Amino acid sequence: MIPNRCFGSLLLVLIGMFSNVLGAFIGVNIGTDVSSMPSASDVVSIIRTHQITHVRLYDANSHLLKALAGSGIEVIVGVTNEEVQGIGQSASTAAAWVNKNVASYVPATNITAIAVGSEVLSSVPQVAPVLVSAMNNLHKALVASDLNFHVKVSSPQSLDIIPKPFPPSTAAFNSSSNSTIYQLLQFLKNTNSYYMLNAYPYYGYTNGDGIFPIDYALFKPLPAVKQIVDPNTLFHYNSMFDAMVDATYYSMDALNFSGIPIVVTETGWPSQGGPNEPDATVENAGTFINNLVRRVSNNSGPPSRLNVPINTYIYELFNEDERPGPVSEKNWGVLSTNGTAVFPLSLSGSSQIMGNSTAVFCVAKDDASEDKLQDGLNWACGQGQANCSVIQSGQPCYLPNSIKNHASYAYNDYYQKMRSAGGTCDFDGTATITTNDPSYRSCIFMGSSNSSAGRGLFPAGEFGPVSPLGEGPKLSASKIGFLISAACLFIILL
Repeated sequence: MIPNRCFGSLLLVLIGMFSNVLGAFIGVNIGTDVSSMPSASDVVSIIRTHQITHVRLYDANSHLLKALAGSGIEVIVGVTNEEVQGIGQSASTAAAWVNKNVASYVPATNITAIAVGSEVLSSVPQVAPVLVSAMNNLHKALVASDLNFHVKVSSPQSLDIIPKPFPPSTAAFNSSSNSTIYQLLQFLKNTNSYYMLNAYPYYGYTNGDGIFPIDYALFKPLPAVKQIVDPNTLFHYNSMFDAMVDATYYSMDALNFSGIPIVVTETGWPSQGGPNEPDATVENAGTFINNLVRRVSNNSGPPSRLNVPINTYIYELFNEDERPGPVSEKNWGVLSTNGTAVFPLSLSGSSQIMGNSTAVFCVAKDDASEDKLQDGLNWACGQGQANCSVIQSGQPCYLPNSIKNHASYAYNDYYQKMRSAGGTCDFDGTATITTNDPSYRSCIFMGSSNSSAGRGLFPAGEFGPVSPLGEGPKLSASKIGFLISAACLFIILL
């Protein structure tokens, strides 16, 4: 009896404790409107292969929740928009939902939050009057199950409920939503939860009538004459993403709420679009996601909240080809259903070693000038005798059609062939060694053996088991072991 009591209590205590010490994270949304959706166990295998340790489900998919058991992956489960009304009107319905979709899976499945609806205030405003009631009913059900300290309740909202997000310092929630928003924020404050924001620079740019440059939406540096500055605070915004998050913080300030952290529950960029969606490209999607990962990994907040990290969930894991709407709506995934990347992911800025692969690769540096990259590419394809046929138009590695992408393939091909004969990965300072496999779709990079290297989509530090609120020093394995032993002894003595 004591060991069982120790294990059950200790597991939830430790999950909560370590959730607050390991810094910012990036997670991934998992949608299931996929014609060739892998089995739940295969999905979890793909997630673990790429070291993704935070996921959000749009419902309480029983197959995925069962498959996630024992993985340690932190899970946000979703109440669908269709379920909000009933849960908001009936405490017993809420209790039944929690018992079925949360209590029956924890602690084996590490459920840490319930997302109530999806953009309710903007997409289904008729449900708005019962939204906070639904959140309250779910929270009370968690209290009754003694899960309220580990499982938080919130509700993802679109930036659309902030009519004028720029300049951020004057942003405010839509007056028609003020009553519900006020109640929602009061609930989050009372329960020590966090605000869930869906922020899409893609739409901010494409619907912005050319007000902002695309580089601003893609996290690319802007020249001095094009810097984006809030005229009231004089804060410089290096990305539309940061401005969107700050606009939400200032909107909360306008209602006299502070101390409620924001977690971005959705953001991304489509890799393909229709004829009227020219900015939905593989190159732009890769640029956005790569820069997003770097941005979040620096553990800082937006200008108004520099010490509050912007924990973020990428939209989304797979392309959902069965979703209705324009072509872009079906092409937000970062992975194909076989687990390969949709576009190259450059994570050389991370100091973390990932996964269990044995390959190393030679790729172009992110900050290399295009002129030098072109020189290196010409040399590799010429005197270096790299196989550059696959980066020609119509071939597997042609897209995205950028000098950096083509140079990476050519550099790596030369390096792998000539490494044993003294070939180096330098190319006049434009190349670097990485353990992250840059292969994507059918573009496969040749790799050499190195038992100390690793592989994964995301830096391990950015996907560690951390809470939406947490930042702090990392704990060593020995300290963790000591804490586990001490905590278990303490529980036994109780």
